[in-house]
Amino acid sequence: MFPTIIQFIQRAILQGTTLLYGSTGEIITEKSGHLNLGIPGIMYIGAISGVIGGFMYKQSVAQMNTVLALLIPLFSCLLGSLLASLIYCFLTVTLHANQNVTGLALTTFGVGLGNFFGGSLIKLSQNMGSTATSIALTPIAKVYKTKLPFADKLGWFGDIFLSYGFMVYLAVILAVVAALVLNKTRVGLHLRAVGENPATADAAGVPVARYRYLATCIGGMVAGMGGLYYIMDYTNGIWSNNGFGDRGWLAIALVIFAIWRPLRGILGSYLFGALYILFLYVPVSMDKQPLLQMLPYVVTIVVLIFTSIRSKKESQPPAGLGLNYYREER
Repeated sequence: MFPTIIQFIQRAILQGTTLLYGSTGEIITEKSGHLNLGIPGIMYIGAISGVIGGFMYKQSVAQMNTVLALLIPLFSCLLGSLLASLIYCFLTVTLHANQNVTGLALTTFGVGLGNFFGGSLIKLSQNMGSTATSIALTPIAKVYKTKLPFADKLGWFGDIFLSYGFMVYLAVILAVVAALVLNKTRVGLHLRAVGENPATADAAGVPVARYRYLATCIGGMVAGMGGLYYIMDYTNGIWSNNGFGDRGWLAIALVIFAIWRPLRGILGSYLFGALYILFLYVPVSMDKQPLLQMLPYVVTIVVLIFTSIRSKKESQPPAGLGLNYYREER
């Protein structure tokens, strides 16, 4: 029984890490007043960008360097996520396009782009003699999945807390840093002011457009790393088209559960990760498993109702969320 509990916790953490990257990135973005529904697409682009970088590096060398095997996919992911975020920023911040429509279009574009390049790499692999219908970057994935060397010596504590690749811990660190910046620094104060009332922030000398660009791009890159983590760690370096599932949307739902607080997002991510895989551990018939798979979304709806009833300021989204700012109307 105890080994099963440990395995369940481990899988919940691994599953929740993707959500933690996505929710942290979206919280940073939404704090600036921008509702980026393109996060699922950006995560997809981040994943395929990392795969492209890793694939090209793997094909170009006879023996991989551990540092380069780690850095090339990571920087490729960050670059792809940044470019996708800049597209969203240009359309919504500069051209004042509708944020909801732009985000949904970006998600559709990102999934299509990822599947196109993923399919192209699969065909390229097949032309090189491979018979696989997916891209396997297993040697690079081993670098990402390397756990702390002393984890096996610490029993159940090591299994639960120390048996993961570096990106699991990086996700927690980024969420903590985001919370500290948002709540303890002048930059965070300005960013929250831009999200709450951009006209007032502008009148106080805060560059609204600059903060929205920075928050959206940084948030997009953090979310994109969730896509890279999913491929390089969770799926052991295996890319298959349309294999990402609904995790991007679940990350956006998690923002509501966390009530726009990165630290609460850490616990919420692992809770959602546990709920996401719960059907694998609860002995129910196949026809009832979809009911268990609905739990993360049901919990989000319950939290949304509860926070709406409470109507407390700290539980509400930024007042300017989803609204474009027209400086000439100030």
